Amino acid sequence: MPEHPTPAPQLSDYAIEIRSKNAGPFWVTMETFMKDSAGYAIAADDSFLNEQVIADLYRVDATQVQIFRIPALNAVKISFPRPVTQAGLRDRDIHAGQHHVPLACLRVPHHPLTDEAQPVS
Repeated sequence: MPEHPTPAPQLSDYAIEIRSKNAGPFWVTMETFMKDSAGYAIAADDSFLNEQVIADLYRVDATQVQIFRIPALNAVKISFPRPVTQAGLRDRDIHAGQHHVPLACLRVPHHPLTDEAQPVS
């Protein structure tokens, strides 16, 4: 029977928590709290997670994406304009509580730290 390759780990495998919330009625903020400094290094790596990646995941303008890397907290904070105004007629997530899912499911490709930073269960 042929072996199936193991899928690359997801960003959430290296995180304590990844969450999203409103940052006012016009913006969404997502926060990644990584388990350790090795996981933070992956999430903070601009070649892995950058404005264009977020723009592609959320169909927003990359020039409006803001990313804040906070090494003292092993956290990365990401903000971008909401696709629709909070509580507007087409708003499907009034609290922006589910916006983090595509980010949490983002696959971590081979990364120099992934050999040492295996996801902690």
